[in-house]
Amino acid sequence: MIKIYHNPRCRKSREGLQLLEKSGKEFEVIKYLEEIPTKEELREVLDCLGITPENLVRKNETIWKENYRGKLLSNEQILDAMIAHPKLIERPIVVNGNKAVIGRPAENISRVL
Repeated sequence: MIKIYHNPRCRKSREGLQLLEKSGKEFEVIKYLEEIPTKEELREVLDCLGITPENLVRKNETIWKENYRGKLLSNEQILDAMIAHPKLIERPIVVNGNKAVIGRPAENISRVL
């Protein structure tokens, strides 16, 4: 089943959701600010994306700038930060099987459909 990690308040995330709706494929919407992913779920997403935790962080968020920027953090510490502050997770993320993309721009999503 295709999954989209979605933030309804984010324009890019809404664009990604619209693209999925137009695809006609079944998918599950995960509002990750309400349904915070577990550390294991984040690891699985990162494996599908083929990136490190740091590359999934929204570094322009105030939370990151005030609490984490410039610090030498392990992957575990970055995962913990994303769980404590899910707003730090880049969005939208679309996962289809063992493939995933960050939907910025939304056209990236077509690569996993």
